[in-house]
Amino acid sequence: MRKKIISTILAASMAASMLTACQSSKPATETAATETAATTATEAVRETEAKTEAAGTTTAAETEAAGEETYKIGIVTPTLTVSEDEFRAAAEMVQKYPDLVVHKTLPENFATDKEGCISVVTSLADDPEMKYIIFDNGMEGIIPAFQTIREKRPDIVTMVSCNDDPKLLNEYVDIAISTDWNRRGETIPTKAHNMGAKTFIHYSFPTHMASESKSVRRDIMKATCEKLGMEFVEITTPDPQTGNGPAAMLQFLQEDIPRQIEKYGPDTNIFGTNCPMYDVILDEAFDKKFIVAEQCCPTPTQAYPTVLNLEITEDDLGDYDKINSMITEKAAEAGMTGRLSGWAMPSSVYIPKFKIELAKYMHENNLKPEDVLSKEFLDNFSKEYMPTAADFAIAGEGLDHYYMLILEDVYY
Repeated sequence: MRKKIISTILAASMAASMLTACQSSKPATETAATETAATTATEAVRETEAKTEAAGTTTAAETEAAGEETYKIGIVTPTLTVSEDEFRAAAEMVQKYPDLVVHKTLPENFATDKEGCISVVTSLADDPEMKYIIFDNGMEGIIPAFQTIREKRPDIVTMVSCNDDPKLLNEYVDIAISTDWNRRGETIPTKAHNMGAKTFIHYSFPTHMASESKSVRRDIMKATCEKLGMEFVEITTPDPQTGNGPAAMLQFLQEDIPRQIEKYGPDTNIFGTNCPMYDVILDEAFDKKFIVAEQCCPTPTQAYPTVLNLEITEDDLGDYDKINSMITEKAAEAGMTGRLSGWAMPSSVYIPKFKIELAKYMHENNLKPEDVLSKEFLDNFSKEYMPTAADFAIAGEGLDHYYMLILEDVYY
């Protein structure tokens, strides 16, 4: 029960669309930050259970009965062709817990077929054995599904990651979890500074900067650089979502990055807001030896396999430890040790798996959402039950059911 589960993820997407926004020093097996001993995590989990039992809501017999009760965890994701990470994360959990996890997929035209999406989610509640329903897709308009479930099956615990209004999520969903993209506006420059960067270059284009989340993150990056004494340089590339597509943007980067490194020197961190940028950024980094503290989507499968010609088999696709080790070896060969970093795995794979493990733990220990909704519990649960640790933060004032995370760093 208390055994730390370290699972292998079967696959993650190794490339992002050229037209879509997205929102490494040490061996890959070493991570930055998490110094808390495993016993601390265990004690925190036990403390939560002890409080619950002391309150008279859980007895040993009830916990044993909950563990033996037949129940199901339902998860809804996009299809494989729409979003590989979430789909494969759910598929792996079905393989891991075949009698427990039920996986359903949304219509491929989910953006326009909201009624179809709602129907897929609510259909899970028709199964009397269903006790948890999990949703993972960056869409808006799915809240009515969870309003229906709460009215129809108030016994079901819902866990959701989507782009609906945080206040509505907090009201109609038991547990909401998402990646904390804005907080990265502080953590990325801070990490770059710790890695030796004196200059921080931010590449983007007009349609990206029209996005509030990206402009807010840029502003936080600038303020953090000023606080740390780093020079912040903002450069606008040709816009891949207008005009000539991504080719002009990539050509610009190939020509401009060498100019900037000649001007500011190799103790410069380069960040781009668009995934395809990293085919050029990382290729130039291995040549010019500048710092890349984190990609826009920080995962070992973004650009690294292509740029470094990594030989990754079908069986290796989700073996992030192995892929991170490959990158570490290449970095050492190129004299880039300590100049590259990211997250050990994609958050889009991590979050669906985390929620399923959490649902299973809650049921086996007869815990309610209020028993697990704290930074201390979620942080420690991630350390004990997931392959890499997460740092949770409440999403905002009054959003006590909504938490956002960033993942532990890996250095190459």
